[in-house]
Amino acid sequence: MGGTLILAAAAGTVAVLLAVRLWVVLRPRAAVPRRSLSLLVVAGSGGHTTEILRLLENLSDAYSPRHYIIADTDEMSAHKINSFEVNRADRNPSAVVLCNGPGTCVPICISALLLGILGIKKVIIVYVESICRVEHLSLSGKILFHLSDYFIVQWPTLKEKYPKSVYLGRIV
Repeated sequence: MGGTLILAAAAGTVAVLLAVRLWVVLRPRAAVPRRSLSLLVVAGSGGHTTEILRLLENLSDAYSPRHYIIADTDEMSAHKINSFEVNRADRNPSAVVLCNGPGTCVPICISALLLGILGIKKVIIVYVESICRVEHLSLSGKILFHLSDYFIVQWPTLKEKYPKSVYLGRIV
């Protein structure tokens, strides 16, 4: 009986500590200006790669170096990204994950969130919902809406439905 109480108390303590850690990681915070941020880009195939490269074209050199995650079988995206990087000088440390909807970005973002939960590194997650999503979020968007630091939509109807989101107009 005494061992069960000790085990229950230990489990309760661990649960409370985990809940406090989740609150610390997930609570909204003011943006802190930095000189540079390393960027992890999750590239999906086809139109997702084109959209993410258009987003990257408009980022300053403060978002460098850039690291890419590409499927082994996606040679076209690898070629597009290599061409993009050849045309743009690569310069500076990984604290931002930028993604725009491929399902492959969900486990990457969850991994980035775990880095913060474990106290290894705070990674800012920026999710840009695809331009083709006018009235409803994609499945990736529905999941990452709650986990991302910045959730950007490109249509005012989505901003109305999801007040936490940031509406910047059409950015792709």
